[in-house]
Amino acid sequence: MLDTIYIGMSGLTSFSKGLSNISNNVANLNTTGFKGSDLQFSDLYYQHQYAGSNAEYLVGLTKGSGVTAGASATKFTQGEFRQTGNDLDAAIDGNGFFILQSGGKLYYTRAGQFQIDGEGRLVAGSDDAAVMGLVNGAIREINISGSRSVPAKATTEIRFANTLSLNSPTYELTNITAIDSLGSQHQLTLNFVNDTVNNPGRWTFRVLEGTTELANGSVTYNASGSPVSGSDTFSFTYAPAGALPNQLTLNFSGTTFLSSSSSSLQVSSQNGVAAGFLTKTTIDQDGFLVLTYSNGQSVKSNQLALADFQNLSALQSVGSNRFEIFGQTKQILSTPGSLSLGKLRVSGIELSNVDLAREFSELIIVQRAYQASSQVISAANEMMQQLGEIRGRR
Repeated sequence: MLDTIYIGMSGLTSFSKGLSNISNNVANLNTTGFKGSDLQFSDLYYQHQYAGSNAEYLVGLTKGSGVTAGASATKFTQGEFRQTGNDLDAAIDGNGFFILQSGGKLYYTRAGQFQIDGEGRLVAGSDDAAVMGLVNGAIREINISGSRSVPAKATTEIRFANTLSLNSPTYELTNITAIDSLGSQHQLTLNFVNDTVNNPGRWTFRVLEGTTELANGSVTYNASGSPVSGSDTFSFTYAPAGALPNQLTLNFSGTTFLSSSSSSLQVSSQNGVAAGFLTKTTIDQDGFLVLTYSNGQSVKSNQLALADFQNLSALQSVGSNRFEIFGQTKQILSTPGSLSLGKLRVSGIELSNVDLAREFSELIIVQRAYQASSQVISAANEMMQQLGEIRGRR
């Protein structure tokens, strides 16, 4: 009878651990990137009793010793994606883990809730662990402290489009923006004069800033109305006060000379930019940090590193949605979308992969098993009491 009680106790102990595992899964139902686990049960050792001397050929009695709670197996299935709208949130669509570094140790996580700290590092939102990027095959911290601003770029080319009309004797184009090496904007003017009477297809022009003439030149068009090669650009040295001088080219290759009602020549683009300051940082699906500046420029800087493992059972949960390498496994290190690694889904997070309906089903099973084990103990105890009563009546 005592062995029956011990077997029943093994059931109570094991199913209590099963309940604890289910409780942990359910408690983390809304934990970003959480991976649920299954507790594995196994039977204990057996005793075999045989009748007769030739036990090898006889059917005997086999007595089990109960059950024990074994290993906890993590389920690395994909969780659902939820849009958050946060620019630095990301989820891995497929295989792989983000790599974090804290206290000199590397950790791996599916929770992609990141932020930029005061030092310009990309860090985990929970505890400022550094998010690692990949550069020339080596991982390093992602830091944008040196990219919070971009210098001005002086205008070196202004491109024009549309038409100079054969019927226009003159044409004035104002408010042409040019940026100097300090990022200051200057407004230039082009005064055109139709010289086709003296030189067919030729227009002369003066470049002015205010009332000051900076340069003068000409552009000539052929019979089809296109600029003559060699005449479609004009360059001069532009030296605003206090700024570095630079070569400025006026490009008329995209213009035409036609018999229209009026001239419509306009600036199509200029390649100078003012100094810019960081206004927004986002992550794209390839894992690059995209830095957007107040001058309209966008720059891709740093790329997140991802890791995957041939033996996922070698990873051990350490809390804070993280794993560390505990066993033997080969690591695959690369960037999103390469090798076997998934791409990123941005501005959102991966939810827990816990299936609440399944957990409740498991809960019922564990509860019934626990109840049955307790009933076995109660029955064995009553039988022992009855045996005691029989012995007492002798």
